[in-house]
Amino acid sequence: MPKVLVPLAQGCEEIEAVTVIDILRRAKIEVVSAALDAQPVRASRGVMLLADTTLESALQHEFDMIALPGGQPGSNNLKADARIIALLQKMAAQGKYIAAICAAPSVLATAGLLDGKQATSFPGALDPFPLVQQQHAAVVTDGKFVTSRGPGTALEFALTLVELLLDKTKREEVTAGLQR
Repeated sequence: MPKVLVPLAQGCEEIEAVTVIDILRRAKIEVVSAALDAQPVRASRGVMLLADTTLESALQHEFDMIALPGGQPGSNNLKADARIIALLQKMAAQGKYIAAICAAPSVLATAGLLDGKQATSFPGALDPFPLVQQQHAAVVTDGKFVTSRGPGTALEFALTLVELLLDKTKREEVTAGLQR
């Protein structure tokens, strides 16, 4: 079964974090949520999230995908964490899936991973990165990179991750249980 890391930074967007974790777990994908420090995570709207572990501990394991929730200041906190940047670069070099939603695609761009790639984000988040081929779709996949626009696209984003990690049949099975 695939294993996915979801780093939780202080100020992350709670809808994006919880939706990705929930949908992947419904698909029976192993998900590890990891806080950047040992504190509970106060999300962007004040919701408190308790991660499974710390990033330091999670870094001792291998993952098939990393999925970054966006939000502010969460995305800036991810961008400022050298461990996250190094992990993204390592996973990209290994050809593993890298996913980011909302403002978090800017973390991928900061790590130098979106140059020449098609990507989407919350409006304006990728503007400082002229080498990114910005798209306006809800979810954009370019090779092993998956990006999405924001809280309103979190469900579609998470279902796309299920399909990439498993298959379309599993995506349809999870979707049916959601009564969309």
